[in-house]
Amino acid sequence: MASLVKTLRKRGDWVLVLPPWGRLYHWQSPHVHQVRIPWGEFFSITSLQAIVPVIEYEEFIAESGGPFIDQVLVLQNYAEGWTDGIWEEKVDEQPCIDRQVYTKDKQNYYRGWFWGYEETRALNVTCLSAQGHASILAPYLQNNISATSVMLDRAETVLHDHYAGRDYWDTRRSMVFAKHLRMIGDQFRATYLNSTDEQDHTPYAEDWTRMRTTLGSARGGPYLGVHLRRKDFIWGHREDVPSLKGAAKKIRSLMLEKLFVATDAEDEELEKLKTMLPEMIRYEPSREDLEILKDGGVAIIDQWICAHARYFIGTSVSTFSFRIHEEREILGFDPKTTYNRFCGDDEKECEQPTHWKIVRS
Repeated sequence: MASLVKTLRKRGDWVLVLPPWGRLYHWQSPHVHQVRIPWGEFFSITSLQAIVPVIEYEEFIAESGGPFIDQVLVLQNYAEGWTDGIWEEKVDEQPCIDRQVYTKDKQNYYRGWFWGYEETRALNVTCLSAQGHASILAPYLQNNISATSVMLDRAETVLHDHYAGRDYWDTRRSMVFAKHLRMIGDQFRATYLNSTDEQDHTPYAEDWTRMRTTLGSARGGPYLGVHLRRKDFIWGHREDVPSLKGAAKKIRSLMLEKLFVATDAEDEELEKLKTMLPEMIRYEPSREDLEILKDGGVAIIDQWICAHARYFIGTSVSTFSFRIHEEREILGFDPKTTYNRFCGDDEKECEQPTHWKIVRS
C-alpha cells in the first residue's frame, strides 16, 4: 500500500492512514484488551514517514471531522478467474462475490468491522474485482473516485509492485520496531544471553536511511535463536512441522552457548519441551507488562531477540520466521546463519532455503 501511495502522489496529495491493530488470530491472551491499537505502539511512525506521508487513524478522525469513511472498496478476485487462461492486469466494478460484511443502518450509513471503532461508518461500499499489481488501482482511484477518504478492504488481493526490489526493501526497512520494544529486547539479550550490539557487531542506527551493513558483517550473540511454530501449524502444515522430540533433536545438533526459543506452544507442550531442553530461555512478560505490551509487542521482542542470534532456525512457511529473516538481512547476517528451517519428522529430503542458488539470466 505504501508503494501504491507513492504512485498516487505523482498526481495528488495522498496520505496513507494506518489502520489500528487488533483481533489477530495469534493474539490469544484472554485478559488483555487488544483492539484499537495504534501503529506507534509497535513501529516508529517517524521511520515510516520517510517512505510516504502516514497518519494514525485517530489523527484521520480528528482531521476529517468525524469517524466517517467516504468510500470503501472491497477488493476481490474475478469470479470467472483468468479469462481463457490468460493473465492480464485489470480492474472492474462488479457484484460482490462473498457475502457482504457491511450492512446499512437506519441512517443509511454502512456499519462493519472498523478495527474496534464502533462509531466509524462508511458512506459508500463498492466491490472491485482486481487482478494484478497494486499500481493498477491508481488510475481507477484517480479517475473514478472523488471521495476525500477511501478504504481498501482485502488489499492482499493485489500484488506488490516491486517485490524484493529496492522499493520493497526501502519500505520494509522503514518498518522500524518501536524503540521501547527494542530496548526491552536489548536489555533481555544483555542480561540473559550475553549479547550486546558492540560484541555482536550489530550496530544500529535510529535513522534507517543512514544504516549501512554488508551481508556477513554481523556476528550475533552467543546463542541459538529458534522459532518453533505450533498450534494450528501442527495440523495445517503437519508435513513441515516436527514433533517436539524431533525439534529438540534438531536444536541439540545446533546448540551454541545459550538457547533462546520463541514459540506459540501451549503450556503442556512447553513443559515437555523444557524437560528435553532445560537450558531453554524464553521471554516471558509479567501479567502487568503484557497488559502494556500486548501480544503484538511480545511478538516483536521475540523477533528482535531471534534477529540477533548467531544462528537462527525457523519454521517453514511461517510469516513470523520470514520477518526474522528480513530483520537479520537488514542487520547484516550471513544468509547461511539465517535461512534455516525445521523439517517434518517424515520428510525424507528437507531442503534448506540457505542452500538455494540464485541463477541470474
